[in-house]
Amino acid sequence: MMKKILITGATGYIGGVLARHLVAQGHDVVALARIPPADTSDKTEPRWVQADLHDAGHLNQAMHGVEEVYHLAAYARPWAKNPSYYHQINVEGTENVLKAAEANGVRRVVFTSTAGVFGPSKDHEQVDESSIPWKSPYTEYDRSKIAAEAIARKRAAGGQEIVIVNPTRVYGPGDPATINAVNKMIQLYLKGRFRFLPGDGSGLGNYAYIVDVVNGHLLAMQKGISGENYILGGVNISFRDFFRHLAKASGKHYSIFPMPIGLMKLAAKAMQWRADRFGTPPAITPEWVDRYEAHWMLSPQKAVENLGYQITPLDEGLKKTVSWLESL
Repeated sequence: MMKKILITGATGYIGGVLARHLVAQGHDVVALARIPPADTSDKTEPRWVQADLHDAGHLNQAMHGVEEVYHLAAYARPWAKNPSYYHQINVEGTENVLKAAEANGVRRVVFTSTAGVFGPSKDHEQVDESSIPWKSPYTEYDRSKIAAEAIARKRAAGGQEIVIVNPTRVYGPGDPATINAVNKMIQLYLKGRFRFLPGDGSGLGNYAYIVDVVNGHLLAMQKGISGENYILGGVNISFRDFFRHLAKASGKHYSIFPMPIGLMKLAAKAMQWRADRFGTPPAITPEWVDRYEAHWMLSPQKAVENLGYQITPLDEGLKKTVSWLESL
């Protein structure tokens, strides 16, 4: 049955894959973008509508007749020339989308947050949705997502249908124009240009295949409980073992060398100084380096049990990702 669905953030990595998937299913998909793509004639793409998250008029107009909303738009870069961007886009923008959805009788909203809101794992225990809320986030991005989730839960408690999903480190085929950090890391490795491990390489993280994450969004829309979170994750693995699996999947075995966290921080501080002085976006900031000192083991078990979420084995996902990247 065809539905009219609105997506924010369809110019991004996850949002783009989700939008094209919904179009392929035959839905009428409206994609909001501050700057829509120049070529909008591709039939595999959604219908693009130019709108700003702070423009109530255009938001309400775009929501007219919409049954479901996937809100993925966010400012997720490690640095902003104006730090208030994180709050303006991720917090105020989210509230504006939710208000417009409620005003237009949208049946349900799936809001995409981040697994980072739950904080790092302690004593190698997996973090899940019931974990104690993180009180000291490292970055403005994490702080803004925590604040946005609070707004979403408050509105859900008031009766609006809102489900929150929390993707982990996502990888896999997508639009080459929106290649994300994990895919970029894999791409550089394939070219022999990523040759270092953060710290000693023992840092644990959770890696989720893009197809699983997109399906998790659809399942959250169908089965998720309003006001609740669902971690959309995959495999918990160290940096060192991740690259070992990548070498196996690609057949390329490069030597990779540990890079002390202190050295990474020094480089990040230099990039931060240059960014603050000249406006050159840094590859990483000291706050994001701090994240590498922690383990990020997460459990997607709630999504598996309650939504029917499925996890692609890492080797299978990496093989498909390598094939995609090598075809570019």
